[in-house]
Amino acid sequence: MTEGNILRHLITFAMPLLVGNIFQQLYNMVDTWVVGNYVSNEAFSAVGSVGPIINMLIGFFLGLSSGAGVVISQYYGAKRFDEVQKTVHTAITMTLILGVLFTAIGILMTPFMLRFMKTPDNVFPESAAYLRIYFAGVLGLMVYNIGAGILRAVGDSKRPFYFLVVSAVLNTVLDLVFVLVFRMGVQGVAYATIAAQGVSAVLVLWTLMRTDSCIKVRVKALGISMEMMRKIIKVGIPAAIQMAITAFSNIFVQSYINFFGADCMSGWTAYAKIDQLLFLPMQSIALASTTFVGQNLGINKVERAKKGVRTALIMSACSTVIVMIPVLLFAPHAVAFFNNKAEVVEYGTMLLRWVSPFYVLCCVNQVYSGALRGAGDSRAPMIIMLTSFVLFRQVYLFVVANFISNTIIPIAMSYPAGWLLCSTLTFIYYHKTSLEKNRLVEDKPKT
Repeated sequence: MTEGNILRHLITFAMPLLVGNIFQQLYNMVDTWVVGNYVSNEAFSAVGSVGPIINMLIGFFLGLSSGAGVVISQYYGAKRFDEVQKTVHTAITMTLILGVLFTAIGILMTPFMLRFMKTPDNVFPESAAYLRIYFAGVLGLMVYNIGAGILRAVGDSKRPFYFLVVSAVLNTVLDLVFVLVFRMGVQGVAYATIAAQGVSAVLVLWTLMRTDSCIKVRVKALGISMEMMRKIIKVGIPAAIQMAITAFSNIFVQSYINFFGADCMSGWTAYAKIDQLLFLPMQSIALASTTFVGQNLGINKVERAKKGVRTALIMSACSTVIVMIPVLLFAPHAVAFFNNKAEVVEYGTMLLRWVSPFYVLCCVNQVYSGALRGAGDSRAPMIIMLTSFVLFRQVYLFVVANFISNTIIPIAMSYPAGWLLCSTLTFIYYHKTSLEKNRLVEDKPKT
């Protein structure tokens, strides 16, 4: 990414990443579709409502793994391949250790987190069953994501996409078999998901172990380099804290939604699934900007990095508007795909048409934050996003619910309000700071 046409690089990198992310979203989306159409409305609410909990624990790891991706991309851009090797093996080792911890924490904390969310009694048993099985197999998801992050850091977004296609198709087939043939209900879709995630983990590890490039994984070389771990943590921990706490704040939002009953929960679940798809173009382009900035700053091409960010922002805004229009027009049909109960369709359609016009606000905070992380600065995006998505949003929800109007639309508008604040603060910070000040790669001494 350090030479040639910037737009072509960003499109070539982002497109397989976008399609791959769509397939990754199909995991939980297919789960909710299967239980919504073939099990029960309570099962649909159960699978959909646990999303914030899953995202909280996994978000912490994904933020940490982004630190590894930034370090690798900068050293790779600088052609410092020995350091790339150290970072790769440190990242894989950390993932295996964290996988064991996250599995135990997820299983043990399931009842507490569901009660904290005020999960209704008729939904609680199936929510708990789904979560426990999911966390029992969460290591597969973690290994895939760190492996895919390593490949993307060196510019390879195609093979992670292929692996996601395989696992998403497998997940869909297993969902239908476990639910329709074996009548396993919510537990069936959970087992299907962890099996598919396990396959994607095996594929990405197999690729890393067989490659001849600088990202080759060798079992005997697994271990932790303290130098590389410090650099991974410098970028990864702020991003991890931000993602985990932001996801945790969504548990508060879910608790407000749960107050309105199972039909509203199901409408919110359908809205959330469509919402996740709408965010994918900007998120994929933002990740492309992270890798682009990282590789170019690795060889100190600051102006090229900045030009890439501007290009990514324009791409992000245009793609978001393009995908938003059909959602506004066909919202009832999109919601009915997941659950065709009239009350659920009414809630989901209302939420989509009120909230989705504001998605374009997120382009600024997603692309600029991705660029700042690629430059090694993840602390500022963390502070800004926590202020906007956690502190401000919770104050907003408390005030609106208790003093203005305890109805669904004012509650849902907490999201656009937080996006607006976050994008404003991120825009100001990005244009007031020096992109290269947190560069992680030291220049080699001249000889």
